[in-house]
Amino acid sequence: MIELESKDYYRALPALDQVKINTLFSRSVLEQNIDGKVFADCAGSPRAFYVVHSYGMSLLFGERGDEAFERSLFDYLTNKTGTKRTAEWLQADPAGDWTSLIDSIRTSHNGMLVTGVDLPEGDTPRAISLHTRVNFRFDQQAYLAAKELSFKQDEMIVQTTKEQFGALAEGVVPRFFWRDAAHFEAEGIGFTLLRDGEIAATAFSACCTKNQLEIGIETAQKYRGKGYAFSVSSALIDYCLEHGLEPVWACRLENEGSYNLAQKLGFVPVLNLPYYRLAY
Repeated sequence: MIELESKDYYRALPALDQVKINTLFSRSVLEQNIDGKVFADCAGSPRAFYVVHSYGMSLLFGERGDEAFERSLFDYLTNKTGTKRTAEWLQADPAGDWTSLIDSIRTSHNGMLVTGVDLPEGDTPRAISLHTRVNFRFDQQAYLAAKELSFKQDEMIVQTTKEQFGALAEGVVPRFFWRDAAHFEAEGIGFTLLRDGEIAATAFSACCTKNQLEIGIETAQKYRGKGYAFSVSSALIDYCLEHGLEPVWACRLENEGSYNLAQKLGFVPVLNLPYYRLAY
């Protein structure tokens, strides 16, 4: 694996266009709308790519066959050098036969954790764990029917401001998906529900293209269970429909809150993908 310079990120876009799953977070890195890293099998005519979003999501895609790339991929996924300090979540193009490679790396690495083989003294590496990521399809008619039946909130919903951007510090919040408040204000959009002057819930554009908008959503702990997430997400979906954008939703299957909310909003689960939490 070699790290590409940002001027060469465009080389990965044709291969990304062939990936038939939700890849908006990777596209935002390749189009340099957000910080990240891009690795490839070579610099001149790369065919295999590994894109890491600054929020800790990564995508493996392209063509298999480069042995040096796949050996270095083992070192990266298992954090052999100890350079990764935070969790990273990996998905791979299901059409590229990458899953079998990742599974073999996971089995080998986790087996070494059990046996203690080849581990430096005092080292405490973590296992690579397998989860599931769900891609959804938006059903506009189902959404409109659900919205008609939904409870109407009395609390104020406003377009997310630069000040609110800075105040949202924890959870799935805009600052992890935009360079700064000015960038969000210029190219992003969000809606925030206020309760007694406090930010109770925010839905925002996590990634955008000219015709798609991926939804990010966070509700403050003490305001959960009140339907606020539905209300702010509905405001953002309405914005999408008014501006000719397809709303996009994806989440871990284990995230029951997001998974259930998506379906309440008219999103239909269409694809389950292996999703790996990497060693660090």
